[in-house]
Amino acid sequence: TLAGPVVRELRMRKDAAEIASLREAGAAIDRVHARVHEWLRPGRTEAEVGADIAAAIVEEGHVQADFVIVGSGPNGASPHHDVSERVIEKGDVVVVDIGGPLPAGYNSDSTRTYAVGTPRDADVAETYAVLQRAQAAAVAAVKPGVTAEAVDAAARDVIAEAGFGEYFIHRTGHGIGLDVHEEPYIIAGNALPLEPGMAFSVEPGIYQPGRWGARIEDIVIVTADGVESVNNQPHELVVLDA
Repeated sequence: TLAGPVVRELRMRKDAAEIASLREAGAAIDRVHARVHEWLRPGRTEAEVGADIAAAIVEEGHVQADFVIVGSGPNGASPHHDVSERVIEKGDVVVVDIGGPLPAGYNSDSTRTYAVGTPRDADVAETYAVLQRAQAAAVAAVKPGVTAEAVDAAARDVIAEAGFGEYFIHRTGHGIGLDVHEEPYIIAGNALPLEPGMAFSVEPGIYQPGRWGARIEDIVIVTADGVESVNNQPHELVVLDA
């Protein structure tokens, strides 16, 4: 039906009230990331840490936790890992990707990467610095008229030039609103020009199979002259005491 494309178009461009809801959701999930240090430590399983995070997502204003990824050590190299009974060890790099709906129906979705003490792998600091640059480059590329695929390319080019192209194995982002994943998709081949009010994730990752992974994810909104991020937790690798 014609209604499908029309509704999609309407949903892609958020109005002021919807943008306010996304800001509120972003601030709420930022508060959860600010508390991850309370739960993430050696000797606990991913599932135990995930349960504490899920409870905090509700405490900080969400209706529920829709997803909690705690990918420690080699599990962090799988972008769609959930949680497991793996026991977190000192030296682990841990990907924490979390979100859920607020009462108004709009969703949060943010990823930060943590280290439980000093990372055991010698290549973490250098690789993570590349990831930070890539995520920042993609956010900086966002403005009206730029295509979705150009934002993807901005992140991908930084990672590829550093020699890690084969380890970035998914699209750079997805739209968000009433659904966690909706249009626009920030992916090669999507020539859709960005417009003010569009909201989507910017979440490049680098995944070292069998060892560790890292991802940085913010939700951003296209403004009249650029971009606004609704997530404001620091992007640095968060090194926790262990």
